[in-house]
Amino acid sequence: MERARIIGTACLFLACLGIANGQNPWLLGFDKPAENPVLQADPSPRFLCPLKGHEVQWQLADVFNPAAVVRNDTVFLLFRAEDNPGAGIGGRTSRIGLAWSTDGLHFSKYPEPVLYPEQDAFRKWEDPGGVEDPRVVELEDGSFLMLYTAWNQETARLSAATSPDLRHWTKHGPVFETAHNGIFLNTWSKSGSVLTELKDGRLVARKVDGKYVMYWGELFVNVAYSENGTDWGPSLDGQGELVQSLRPTPEDFDSHLTEPGPPALFTENGILLLYNGKNLSGEGAGNQTPESSYCGGQALFDPAHPEILLSRLDTPFICPSLPHERSGQYQAGTTFIEGLVYYKNAWFLYYGTADSMVGVAVRRP
Repeated sequence: MERARIIGTACLFLACLGIANGQNPWLLGFDKPAENPVLQADPSPRFLCPLKGHEVQWQLADVFNPAAVVRNDTVFLLFRAEDNPGAGIGGRTSRIGLAWSTDGLHFSKYPEPVLYPEQDAFRKWEDPGGVEDPRVVELEDGSFLMLYTAWNQETARLSAATSPDLRHWTKHGPVFETAHNGIFLNTWSKSGSVLTELKDGRLVARKVDGKYVMYWGELFVNVAYSENGTDWGPSLDGQGELVQSLRPTPEDFDSHLTEPGPPALFTENGILLLYNGKNLSGEGAGNQTPESSYCGGQALFDPAHPEILLSRLDTPFICPSLPHERSGQYQAGTTFIEGLVYYKNAWFLYYGTADSMVGVAVRRP
């Protein structure tokens, strides 16, 4: 497969130098290296499921939508794996596995999942759909916070887990379970992107006014705050409704929905959120990208007031262009961005391709 260049109109007008040198607020100029895809489904790993009571091929159907962190000069991916290729989208059981790499391109997987539905207090949120679409950040003390979707095939609930080592996780349940007297516990919630800052080559969670900040949501982007990283309170407007900080743009690549991607970045220009934009099908769809496809966009928020949108890149910076990004479960095309690390003086962006594989795009100096 030839090395593929991600070309966006924005890169033709901007220097594409990204946030590292402060010349513009956007993180642009990514390449898709020839190693793509970097993770795929695998029938060989087996896992004794504590709910089913027998071994399952937990990576049989698909491997996609990964979180990414750097630890001890190694890139770790926490990926979503589905077990049953015979079931449709949303009907399989998802578990979260762990993979590692010393170059960011070639990965080895641990044989068993590190987070999965089991006989615990959280089964009612996670069974039978499983645990999906993690985002992971390092906290100030060196431990890790994972925000993932608990899916019982009725309601998606954004949930939290913590770990000292990326392999052993403690679940904490839905992040909105108690906020605002629990009114959002049974509201559909997904995709938690916690604000981070680049420190000594690692992205570490950063607080604003003593609280963690999270962008979240699936149709439009909301904001929430937390003192401990596991219990979150969504921002509400004067009418008690969720603050819609980033909405779909009619007749554009994100005309259907805007959904947070990797952990947000605190920069000298503001808070940079890389997000997933889905195009509509039919009336109102944009003509930049195919109908119903997912592409990556970027938005900039006020660092002192994270709910306030300052600017939005009006052209996607990554879109489906390779064959495996337009085939599989979601054939309209998907580059669903979820993991971002700064590694060996380069930015590595990891994403799900058509809900089936894991891809990577790299921005080097």
